[in-house]
Amino acid sequence: MPQIPDFIGYIAAFLTSIAFLPQALMVWRTNDTKSISLGMYSLFTLGVALWLTYGFMLMSYPLIAANSFTFILACSILIKKIIHTREQKKKGLIFGLGRMVANPQRLG
Repeated sequence: MPQIPDFIGYIAAFLTSIAFLPQALMVWRTNDTKSISLGMYSLFTLGVALWLTYGFMLMSYPLIAANSFTFILACSILIKKIIHTREQKKKGLIFGLGRMVANPQRLG
């Protein structure tokens, strides 16, 4: 029978992991990542990977379960964001001051 701390851990793992599902579904459906920060999502995904590693080191099943699920969702969003950013750069657009502006070197 699971102990109370494990039970709380599983509930917390479920809630924090499932919170990412709507964002992932929206990105998959719309293919829109403009409002997602590449730097923030890169750091977040790395942090989740480290939490997952920590969970394996402790053999903590709530940590492993939560972070495995969240890592998969975060990676899927991060990959879409990287692809979107590369496509924008190929089109000659750069990001500056919180908005996209035409690359002045390509205007001439």
